[in-house]
Amino acid sequence: MGKIIAIANQKGGVGKTTTAINLAASLAALEYKCLVVDADSQANSTSGLGFNPREVQKSIYDCMINETPVQEVIKETTFEYLDLIPSHIDLVGAEIEMINIPRREERMKVALEPVKDKYDFIFIDCSPSLGLITVNALTAANSVIIPVQCEYFALEGLGKLLNTIKIIQTRLNTELQIEGILLTMYDVRLKLSNQVVEEVNTHFKSLVFQTMIPRNIRLSEAPSYGMPAIAHDAESKGAISYLNLAREILNKNGISK
Repeated sequence: MGKIIAIANQKGGVGKTTTAINLAASLAALEYKCLVVDADSQANSTSGLGFNPREVQKSIYDCMINETPVQEVIKETTFEYLDLIPSHIDLVGAEIEMINIPRREERMKVALEPVKDKYDFIFIDCSPSLGLITVNALTAANSVIIPVQCEYFALEGLGKLLNTIKIIQTRLNTELQIEGILLTMYDVRLKLSNQVVEEVNTHFKSLVFQTMIPRNIRLSEAPSYGMPAIAHDAESKGAISYLNLAREILNKNGISK
């Protein structure tokens, strides 16, 4: 049965989409079947995997609002073992449209149910908010990865996110776990980066992934080519880091080939 992992942080620009695309692509490169669910109306995961969001006919919005079968929405990417459920600008209004829907927090969970067993991993790229779509993602997920950038104010808002996770664990998804806190945009030369690493490790200890994602030009460039870093430059530091993260998650979950 596939493991569903939400990638969430209400702060923007912390590396959620970069992580969703590159972690899924790294696991796909290791021949694990992966699905990326783009649950952000900005549709960056969609374009980052080579699709034009303006040309998307059906998206996660249709699954959640119109109950379109998820099998009709899934797109095969050009990368073996890697599929995508795209996003669309329509998702912006989804939260308002869902207000009067019964059990509105479970729409994504219900939508993904039919394909859960067809994938080894399903990654949900959440929007930078703690709104209803993110609550849906956390209700559908088995676990959550929290990217934290190695910059000033890194821990700001983290308490609020952890509190939201706690509420969801209590009321909507008792099995939700924290897969790990992922330090991103790490620059070994910067004193601040190292201070953030120390602070996060002090506060959260065993929850922090050993793998850290460095600042890396290839990692930043890859989305403009509509591909993950491993396809853009497999030997770049960014691509290697996500491959290491993929292996760390496999070990953590007791999975090995």
